[in-house]
Amino acid sequence: MRLLTALIALAALAVGLVVAHQVLYADPRLLRDVSLKPATITPNGDGKDDVAELSYVLTRNARVSITFVGADGTRYDFRHDQPRSLNRTNALSPVEPYHVLFSGVVNGFRRPDDRFPGEVVARVLPDGDYAWIVSATDDAGVTEAVSGSLQVREADTALPELLDFTVSPEEFTPNQDGLDDHTFINYYLTRQAESVQVYLLGPNGERYAIAERQRGIAPGAPGRHDYDYDGGINVGLSPPPDGTYPVVAEAQDRIGQRVRVTSRLTIRDGGIPRAQIVATQPDGHALQWSATSVMISHTLYFTLTVENYGTVPIRTTGPAPGTCYDSDQNFNRFGFAEESGAWRVGIDFDTSLRNYPFRWAVGTQGQDLVQIGRYWYLPAGRRATVTGCIRLVDVPPRNPLQFWAGLIHEDVEISDFNNRVDPHWITVQEP
Repeated sequence: MRLLTALIALAALAVGLVVAHQVLYADPRLLRDVSLKPATITPNGDGKDDVAELSYVLTRNARVSITFVGADGTRYDFRHDQPRSLNRTNALSPVEPYHVLFSGVVNGFRRPDDRFPGEVVARVLPDGDYAWIVSATDDAGVTEAVSGSLQVREADTALPELLDFTVSPEEFTPNQDGLDDHTFINYYLTRQAESVQVYLLGPNGERYAIAERQRGIAPGAPGRHDYDYDGGINVGLSPPPDGTYPVVAEAQDRIGQRVRVTSRLTIRDGGIPRAQIVATQPDGHALQWSATSVMISHTLYFTLTVENYGTVPIRTTGPAPGTCYDSDQNFNRFGFAEESGAWRVGIDFDTSLRNYPFRWAVGTQGQDLVQIGRYWYLPAGRRATVTGCIRLVDVPPRNPLQFWAGLIHEDVEISDFNNRVDPHWITVQEP
């Protein structure tokens, strides 16, 4: 008996839902059951009455717009021509309306007293009385609208402004040559923000994120913020392709207000530099020495080949190939101190007091190297032969002694495969 009663009740429910379904879609109205609750909001982020819920039902596919109109007739868009499907139902479930949470924030607009020079993307409505309008237009072009009233009180309308937005230099060359490898981005944030995003905007809408430099001020806190952008090469990433990009900074506060400022940045000669010492000697070695045994006061000569196998030129500095050192000298003897970003060939040995004391340019000016501005570079895809010599002026504490070559990217790295290349034993003999 209980089973029969349950089946009868279930059948009655199904029939009722079917009838409700038929009544709903037999109703010629496009928009139904439109409401916004509560009718008063206080959008200030205190967690109390910050948000109203707007709900509505569509009986046909339509494009929906939601607009607020102030007492002075000013219109504020919240949604504009957004495609929405009809609210579907079936015999076992009632229709589910669309629900939209409204925090008082509408599409950006400017006020007469604004000083912010950028774009206001989204902004909270100021205190006042408003009419809300939900309109829908179906595929046949039929439009229906339903309206009501909303009061906004105690709105926190202060924007998270990004002032004094600068990019310097506006053109840079992220290729680790030590010249204009970085650009610096700065702004002053006027109030606390939930998030700030800074990025390059690519031609197809892709975003290249730029991380904030960590220092005393927390991300999103009021005050001055700065970014040091290297195109990603310092962490082994290729920079964006050469070209001119918008630099965009966007700040959003806890209410949802959002602002945007833009500048421009040009990337030129960008890329990760790649070079190596290659094995080109007839005996299969990378490093060729003139002898394996040398008398004191005599000179030891070497030859090797450097290849730039990357996509960007590599900068170098002297002394020139062919320069000869005494064994108790180093590269400072010729006035060529270490230069950040410069590449040089180095020779080192077991008992050296410093790393690679003997250094040479990676090619010859006007022969292997080309001049760019005031500096000399080995172009991408080019090889250069480097020679040099060392006059042995005393007997080393260890004898025989190992000598080897290296390719040094000064103040950047000596990669594993360019360090301690092709060691050779050399015996130093006394007369």
